[in-house]
Amino acid sequence: MPADRLSAPVGARPETGIVHFGPGAFFRAFNATFTHEAIKASGGDWSICAVSLRSARFRDQLEPQGGAFTSVELAPEGAKYQVITSIRDVLVAPEDPEAVLTCMVVPEAKIVSLTITEKGYCHEPSTGALRLDDPDIQSDLAGNPPKTAIGFIVEALARRKDAGALPFTVMSCDNLPENGRLAKGVVLAFARARDADLADWIEAEGAFPCTMVDRITPATTEADTEALQTSQGYYDPANVQHEPFRQWVIEDNFVGDERPAWDHVGAQIVSDVVAFEHMKLRCLNGTHSALAYLGYLGGYETISETVADPAYARLCEKLWATEIAPTVPQPEGEDLPAYCAALLNRYQNPSIKHRTWQIAMDGSQKLPQRILGAIAENLDAGRPVEGLSLVVAAWMRYVGGVDETGKEIDVRDPLEERLKAAFDSGETPEAKVDALLAIADVFAPDLAANARFSETVKAAFSGLIAQGAQATVGAYTA
Repeated sequence: MPADRLSAPVGARPETGIVHFGPGAFFRAFNATFTHEAIKASGGDWSICAVSLRSARFRDQLEPQGGAFTSVELAPEGAKYQVITSIRDVLVAPEDPEAVLTCMVVPEAKIVSLTITEKGYCHEPSTGALRLDDPDIQSDLAGNPPKTAIGFIVEALARRKDAGALPFTVMSCDNLPENGRLAKGVVLAFARARDADLADWIEAEGAFPCTMVDRITPATTEADTEALQTSQGYYDPANVQHEPFRQWVIEDNFVGDERPAWDHVGAQIVSDVVAFEHMKLRCLNGTHSALAYLGYLGGYETISETVADPAYARLCEKLWATEIAPTVPQPEGEDLPAYCAALLNRYQNPSIKHRTWQIAMDGSQKLPQRILGAIAENLDAGRPVEGLSLVVAAWMRYVGGVDETGKEIDVRDPLEERLKAAFDSGETPEAKVDALLAIADVFAPDLAANARFSETVKAAFSGLIAQGAQATVGAYTA
């Protein structure tokens, strides 16, 4: 290991006010960076205790550095560097769940935030309901040391209630529609299954603000870490790479109105986040998924490489104009066409090496929010669905596990085995589509039964099998 390693500055540090589940790259490039800047701008005891529910990797990277890490902003004209010191502690939940609960129970902990990805909510993506049959949820409900973020939240809230303390604010920062309402729903469902009085107290006294988060954050590579060491003269395996753009829209809904001064460093505090969420989930995340599946199948490794192909750039523009923007209420102060044009410029940033394979992960959890909701609304309104159905078909082709050259695809999805079994069960392209549409965890039954939708997906899927992704995208955008 290189001798010179990044370390946190010596001196007094703010006390912990935030417990955060999910200390991955996005959290560090976004939440931790915003919080670092807010503390510098306005002070306050808002340091973060970061909690990993599974891996010790981030703890092992951050602990020797005192929680400090480097934020690397990848602009087309060159990189900019900032050392972030807002993380005070890093815990690995399976190693010491009681230590995590201790951090959550103290009155100084005012916010519990989440970047646990869609699957971390243990919910049915098509309905938002908590999956009470999930093995980890069942284990948590049985009174064992918590395994899930939901289990930790409810146990900590129960202890705070028993101690006569106020609850903390639960703040989801995942790319999910109305993420605060989803978090509230699964927390209350878990609490009600455990203790109705506790659920009533959480509902009456707690706060679950919705948020919209946006910053493209590609996975950090060894080459990135080596480039940082060459440029800055120290070794930092916890560094994060991200684009210059960032947007954080937060519903003004906190227990006791207590939060860091995020709005002093660029966050937007608003009364209603929904329109911003829909804009981002459908305009950005929807086309990101389109480029991920169709780009990967077309042989492109990154998003910037994919949109360098004019047909794929036109794909985004056509999807926005004909099938996405008509489903998005324009948020106050936003110009939707300008927002979409800016997205294409962001995708084209050659400094951002955002892998199509990375974005393609966990598609069964992402499609309902990013793609299927817009399709359902377009069907109801009699609008086109061919482009978004092509995205669904590309996802189906992708989860089949073999690319257009016959090479195995490393599919990462919580439903991977079921998806592959459904794909393999169909002897014809049409039968494969029918088998995948029958998976209610992904496709709401009324959508799956819609003849126009299923036939459009089948036509697109057959086209991908016969012609390949590049030719199919070219035909759609011609």
